[in-house]
Amino acid sequence: MGETRKRGRKPKGPASNTDTMDFQYTSTTIAAQNDVYSAANDAVSDAYANGDANNPPTARRGRGRPKKSEAVQQEDTEPHAAASPEWRPYQNGAMALEPAPQPVTKWESVAARVVPAMDAVVKVFCVHTEPNYSLPWQRKRQYSSSSSGFIIGGRRVLTNAHSVEHYTQVKLKKRGSDTKYLATVLAIGTECDIAMLTVSDHEFWEGVSPVEFGDLPALQDAVTVVGYPIGGDTISVTSGVVSRIEILSYVHGSTELLGLQIDAAINSGNSGGPAFNDKGNCVGIAFQSLKHEDAENIGYVIPTPVIMHFIQDYEKNGAYTGFPILGVEWQKMENPDLRSAMGMKPDQKGVRIRRVEPTAPESHLLKPSDVILSFDGVKVANDGTVPFRHGERIGFSYLVSQKYTGDTALVEVLRDSKILKWYIKLATYKRLILAHTSGKPPSYYIIAGFVFTAVTVPYLRSEYGKDYEFDAPVKLLDKHLHAMAESADEQLVVVSQVLVADINIGYEDIVNTQVLAFNGKPVKNLKSLANMVDNCNDEYLRFDLEYQQMVVLNTKAAKAATLDILTTHCISSPMSHDLKT
Repeated sequence: MGETRKRGRKPKGPASNTDTMDFQYTSTTIAAQNDVYSAANDAVSDAYANGDANNPPTARRGRGRPKKSEAVQQEDTEPHAAASPEWRPYQNGAMALEPAPQPVTKWESVAARVVPAMDAVVKVFCVHTEPNYSLPWQRKRQYSSSSSGFIIGGRRVLTNAHSVEHYTQVKLKKRGSDTKYLATVLAIGTECDIAMLTVSDHEFWEGVSPVEFGDLPALQDAVTVVGYPIGGDTISVTSGVVSRIEILSYVHGSTELLGLQIDAAINSGNSGGPAFNDKGNCVGIAFQSLKHEDAENIGYVIPTPVIMHFIQDYEKNGAYTGFPILGVEWQKMENPDLRSAMGMKPDQKGVRIRRVEPTAPESHLLKPSDVILSFDGVKVANDGTVPFRHGERIGFSYLVSQKYTGDTALVEVLRDSKILKWYIKLATYKRLILAHTSGKPPSYYIIAGFVFTAVTVPYLRSEYGKDYEFDAPVKLLDKHLHAMAESADEQLVVVSQVLVADINIGYEDIVNTQVLAFNGKPVKNLKSLANMVDNCNDEYLRFDLEYQQMVVLNTKAAKAATLDILTTHCISSPMSHDLKT
């Protein structure tokens, strides 16, 4: 809800400077920034003391030339209120009325001192059309959103992946411009929550310099977040310090990567905006904040190592391939009895492998109860951390995330009191229940009113809301949290609902129940189920479900009734397009 204003006299003095400034000041908690903001405030004070035409302290008016102290110091780029005119002589002695020189505001110089690369920050307008996972043959009503982004080298723009998720159209608008330019999405990284855009119109790139990336900041370093959050239409600046650096949970990507915690406010609309250091270099992208009754001003920033990994991955492969994983679940080895039982010497440290992903490229090398001693020559501590920087440690998964899909890494393990070394190939995570559908519409298959679909996190969220981890059936949650895919194409297939008809009487209450087998054959994925049903020549269709449930239908009657059921519910096809190919 926008703010409301009462009619009446405009307040005097600098209380109304948010109406004339196109960026906002916020208090900062770091001494290094005080000089910058003091200088900015001094410039504002000078403008009032000198009788700035845009911000007069009173209604005082004067005639004639301005005082010498008000002489023009730089080129004026902003419109101002008209000043008193003066008579000027022509060369032939005649007199002509000519406007007096205009005093110059100092806003642009102030903004430039605060964030030099502010002009590279753009506003992102996106129209989204999300799939309807509960009714997969439909799409939801489209809606619009706005967020932030910034220009980098190579005529590209970075923003958040969730800012353009399920996009139908994306437009960009530069600071101070009234034109929205149509953008093209080049890549979307769901795990790291970064998207890359470009604009074909050459006019968009004129007069703008791309931002320069800086090194990973240290604790207590100053950061300035720039973007277009709610509360106004113009650019906004908030400042703070780096308060924590560690492996964070990326909400959108359902992954854990390196992240920065800052105490600057990050609100809706700030997503995708850059975070600058005190030198004006970009050190991260704002992407999420912590909303909790016991927490205030906790925002999170995607740091430059993650950003550069995304950019270099795109440049190397021509597409986004993702962040690889080692493919194991591990256990801390802080208990001395556990270390002794595993045959570890007093000077040895590491973590115990609990399970190995069956889809990992080198799953045949690593075994449960192996102890990982080092990764790429870096020793792993008993709590799973490795040295990071002076006085800092970080989870060893950071070392894995620095690699690219298909890279190899030297892993040293302890097995039966012997030290073994292997070069292991790294790959992306093959989830049984996908966290994202990568922009693809959901898959479905319908026979005799039974709607079959593959379970994904968006599907669970659609069925049970944002608290699906508490409200979804226990069997599905157990598979979501603990099950591992045995093959790259394995899916968890369920009967999502039954479209009531005479053919399926007695089965109406079956909802979100897993399909285990069809006519005695295990169901590997949705496509294999659809093929088995379509090619079935047996008298009956028999589906074995979870909880010892069974569905039996006459084959000919079921296939004949399907067309009428589709017509009744205005469904154009009995299966999604991806199952037809």
